[in-house]
Amino acid sequence: MNRRKLIRAALGAAPLIPAAIAQEVSRRTNGLPRLTIKDVKVITTSAGGNYRWVFLKIITSEPGLHGIGSGNNQYQVKAVIAALEEHLKPWLIGKDPDRIEDLWQAAQMKTYWRNGPVNNNVLAAMDMALWDIKGKRAGMPVYDLLGGKAHDAVALYDHQGGRTKEACLESLQKSLESGYRHVRIQFGQGGYGGGGFIPAGEGNRPEGGYKGSAFDEEQYVDAIPPVFEYLRAKAGFKPKLLHDVHSHMSGPNAVELARRLQPAQMYFVEDILPPEQIAWYKNIRQICSTPQAIGEVFSHPYEIMPLITERLIDFIRCRIAAMGGITPMRKLVALCELYGVKTAFQEGGENDPVNQLAAYHLDMSTSAFGIQEENHFPPVVHDLFPGMAEIRKGYLYDSGKPGLGLDLNEEIAAKYPLGQIRGGGGYPTDRTLDGTVVKP
Repeated sequence: MNRRKLIRAALGAAPLIPAAIAQEVSRRTNGLPRLTIKDVKVITTSAGGNYRWVFLKIITSEPGLHGIGSGNNQYQVKAVIAALEEHLKPWLIGKDPDRIEDLWQAAQMKTYWRNGPVNNNVLAAMDMALWDIKGKRAGMPVYDLLGGKAHDAVALYDHQGGRTKEACLESLQKSLESGYRHVRIQFGQGGYGGGGFIPAGEGNRPEGGYKGSAFDEEQYVDAIPPVFEYLRAKAGFKPKLLHDVHSHMSGPNAVELARRLQPAQMYFVEDILPPEQIAWYKNIRQICSTPQAIGEVFSHPYEIMPLITERLIDFIRCRIAAMGGITPMRKLVALCELYGVKTAFQEGGENDPVNQLAAYHLDMSTSAFGIQEENHFPPVVHDLFPGMAEIRKGYLYDSGKPGLGLDLNEEIAAKYPLGQIRGGGGYPTDRTLDGTVVKP
């Protein structure tokens, strides 16, 4: 089989559910009436904080049977809400929720223009809810529908960092003591990612121009490798160390940074390049073996497929809600299995417990699992989502309940409305000394 046929086999058709699982689902649902989608509810909440969460609740004709999905998009949440309310909801009502693949394909094509971020958020919300319904009706967690457990739990990486290399070491040791083996270290001040930032008002700037903290690529390349050299000298090579560049490098500097980090034996370096410059991954592979992860801001599987099939990256960092849900991502994961690439799904920051569990079930069911990002939620979120996943000593565990394993308390959600989104709620960008926007 040539590569084109291999890719088509992995992505062009849905992976078959194992026969034993299919038989068990059939046994459990035999004699039950045909399901239809009776109602669809769009639920939004700030969860008592600065979250802008939007969820889809699909209610079926079977009393008490419903599913929950996430359409997480912090920066275009109003667009997602409108698309769910005005376009998906009336289209879904009356359809058969058991036909997940068919509904996903039809919902993607009904917009004509496909694979945009908002469209994928809508698809993901629907798709997660449908898998939740199927698992609940079958009496199985979603990972059992996907083939069962491939490992005992989902390992997580912790977030740490500091303004000095000594502070980075101290924060690393705290994570190790709490049970994490994988720790992402960020350094410095002045913006996300640290290192390479010139303090506000300093440096040679144009008259009357930008005054804020300014990013400098070459300064970043000089600042970051010595931090990891120090950490290895003090903590040794047992900890799995990660670092997020947040797409701030141009091609030549990305290559040089990867080269300088090779002695630190990184677990991976994340987003060393923006998606617009991914061709430079070939240059990185030619000069060093520093593992590369990318995909956090991707919304189209064909963006990342060549990086997988040409073995130019080592981890995919996609967010399930941004890529259209479990259905398309399980196919991308199957491709990863074939090409030796691992998963490292993006779950930090403003992400929610529903999306976290969607990623968890995919991770649990694949031999391509690498690591998942941790996300600690405030107490009110645990009340909002009974059955949400729990973190214990660096591992994520589900509730063991059927479907995704959690539910959504609508009364608590209603207590915390989204509120006003000032200035459109856009993602804050960094700039250089002369005021040029830096890619996030």
